[in-house]
Amino acid sequence: MTDLEFHTSSYSGNRQDCVEVAHQPQGAAVRDTKNREAGHLEFPPHEWQAFVHAARTDSL
Repeated sequence: MTDLEFHTSSYSGNRQDCVEVAHQPQGAAVRDTKNREAGHLEFPPHEWQAFVHAARTDSL
């Protein structure tokens, strides 16, 4: 498995109670900033795009 490059949203500021995302061809990987050792969850592109759309349009 390739090393994933996780990043935190610029909207998070200096808070540590957020998630980190790594974009990859098969979708996105998400992990908890406070518990990185626990691993990550992977989402296929259509699910990740639907989540991002819902978050941007405030329909969560």
